[in-house]
Amino acid sequence: MGVWSREIITISLLLIVIAVIGFVSGHFVPLMFMLMFGFISYQVVQISRFERWIRSGGKGKYPKAKGIWEEIYYHIYRDKKNEKKRKKKLGKMIDQFRKSTEALPDAAVVLGLNDEIEWVNKIAREVLGLNQTDKGQRIPNLIRFPEFIRYLKSGDFAEAITLPSPVDKSIILTVRVIPYGEGLRLLLAQDVTQLKKMETMRKDFVANVSHELRTPLTVLKGYLETLQDMNDGSSPLLTSSFEQMYSQTERMQHLVDDLLLLTRLETQQKKSHCVDIPSMLNQICKEGDAIESNSKRRIELSVETDAHLIGDEQELRSAFTNLLGNALKYSPEDSLVKVRWYKSGDAVMLAVQDQGEGIAAFDIPRVTERFYRCEIKRDKKVCGTGLGLAIVKHVLLRHDARLQIASQVGKGSCFSCHFPSSKICK
Repeated sequence: MGVWSREIITISLLLIVIAVIGFVSGHFVPLMFMLMFGFISYQVVQISRFERWIRSGGKGKYPKAKGIWEEIYYHIYRDKKNEKKRKKKLGKMIDQFRKSTEALPDAAVVLGLNDEIEWVNKIAREVLGLNQTDKGQRIPNLIRFPEFIRYLKSGDFAEAITLPSPVDKSIILTVRVIPYGEGLRLLLAQDVTQLKKMETMRKDFVANVSHELRTPLTVLKGYLETLQDMNDGSSPLLTSSFEQMYSQTERMQHLVDDLLLLTRLETQQKKSHCVDIPSMLNQICKEGDAIESNSKRRIELSVETDAHLIGDEQELRSAFTNLLGNALKYSPEDSLVKVRWYKSGDAVMLAVQDQGEGIAAFDIPRVTERFYRCEIKRDKKVCGTGLGLAIVKHVLLRHDARLQIASQVGKGSCFSCHFPSSKICK
């Protein structure tokens, strides 16, 4: 039998006894009034005791009571005990989280809804100059780099940004913001100083070596041309040797030229003016058709917008020529290559579509890497430096554009360059 059932039965029996006594003695109303007064007084006393116990935080053992009040005390005491256990467990988890984040090699800052600092770890205090006392301060008021402030305001955290440390300008940081929870964000800053130094050393090495190779290659090529002119054709072995040496020298020269172009793209400042893209594409396509040995025209150009772009004409020409050259090179000689310049929403796009061998899905993310070549069995050897798409990628990055590749093995590929509306000058 439950506590409430016993309580109701007890009250009911008491009412019956008082009612019987009242009818017998003729004092029914006074006795019922006394019963109700006694019952209410008892409840008031119990409520008073309960209020005092709750006011003190419900610490210690609960007061002694009977009936339903004992049950109420017990349930509250049990819930508070369980809550205490949960708080202890949560405290341990928070303590472990703090210890683990303090041990992180990267700076970590928890930001609130309005970019206010909620928490910082040890590395953040060292490389960002933040302190625990900065809690509640808005981080743009403490790290005042314009690029960082624009990054926070933009709300686009797909890419990281590179900044110097506010504490030491020689320290280079890569900063990324990761949204989580409701309005909370985690700011991570990684020290990439050594990586940047190694990258600079690599660029300098490639630029210096490429530059130094140009002179001996030019000399070799010149002498080979002279020897070929002097060759009377009496020795097939000699003729073949000269042709192979000249071919490889030319290939090496193209490789050096592409490496130097990549170095310029990585190091030189942007030059921007309004470039007539339709006219450029017409010229590139005519040159492409002229180079082809096949008398049939392979390139179909479709200009659907007269939009011009703000950018560097030579860089854009190099990127578009590489895309068209690849499409012609990696597709059958009798197949059509479609070049399309058109508007899509606010952006303008160049699409180069071929009917060639296509690219496997696992190769697509890597084809813009330097010297990466897809492992495909071909009937004929395709010459190239392996730098064409890397050049395209760098040119598009310098023009705030992006390259999208759609391909299917055996059916061809489509390379699309997406230029934002901010780059349109007509």
